Amino acid sequence: MSTEGGTKAIIAALFANLGIAVTKFIAFLVSGSSSMLAESVHSLADSGNQVLLLVGGRRAKRAPTPDHPFGFGRERYVYAFMVAIILFSVGGVFSIYEGVHKLEHPEPIEQAWLPLTVLAIAIVLESFSLRTALRESAPLRKGITLWQFVRRAKSPELPVVLLEDIAALVGLVLAFVGVGVAVLSGDGIWDGIGTVAIGVLLVLVAIVLGIEVKSLLIGEGASPEDSERIRAAVEAGDDVERIIHMKSLYLGPDELLVGMKVAVPASDTAAEIAAAIDAIEARVRAAVPVARVLYIEPDLLRDRAPAAPAPETPH
Repeated sequence: MSTEGGTKAIIAALFANLGIAVTKFIAFLVSGSSSMLAESVHSLADSGNQVLLLVGGRRAKRAPTPDHPFGFGRERYVYAFMVAIILFSVGGVFSIYEGVHKLEHPEPIEQAWLPLTVLAIAIVLESFSLRTALRESAPLRKGITLWQFVRRAKSPELPVVLLEDIAALVGLVLAFVGVGVAVLSGDGIWDGIGTVAIGVLLVLVAIVLGIEVKSLLIGEGASPEDSERIRAAVEAGDDVERIIHMKSLYLGPDELLVGMKVAVPASDTAAEIAAAIDAIEARVRAAVPVARVLYIEPDLLRDRAPAAPAPETPH
């Protein structure tokens, strides 16, 4: 992904969530709506999450050290996983707790026009934030669905912001419905129902996000498409016979490690093998630019059947 595009989407979401969190909390204080309190905490948690993503992106740019010779690119995944934890605990679990409390002790909503107005404004602001994230991720989503993008993306920032913005919009709609029905019916229990629904939504989004980031933390290899491009690039020249085996691992969103063993002709000299490896590296990096770390081991094919002995001539 474009780091600049991801940063732009994060900053847009951060400013939107900070402004929304303040207005939601004021509306909660005036109206006493638990849905507004849940949404206030949700927006505050999202703001903290965006700060974490910015910090993770900055720390991931540090130069390699003797203790971390492959750099710190995967630190972005660590901070993204922290986002999932915060979204689950601070956002989801708190909202469910507050909603259950409201169900047990329902209270009428005062000054109903204020939370409804704030929620309507928040929906508009979140829509702008989501539009920014969709626009920045559009070049990376060509030919695939939004869900496939979230599943396949190696850079965590844009998928995180997209999931958060979608969850925020759905949560705002749930809060608007909960508060609206509570006002129309005069029964505060609907406010509690809306709050629980928001909490369940955030927990589900946090689980999805956690599963995807966990996979990146453990270590994912190249996509089938990139693996095929690498194989085609290696075998495009006549300097090797074929790939014996190959493995890959993302060291970070923008850096792929590829290790392979290639079969070279038995008659090649050391100089010819070295030149072949240099040519392979150039072809692979041209085909898959993210493949920056390459380890190529030359070997001989050992599965060839031995040549049949020449028949003996009769004396």
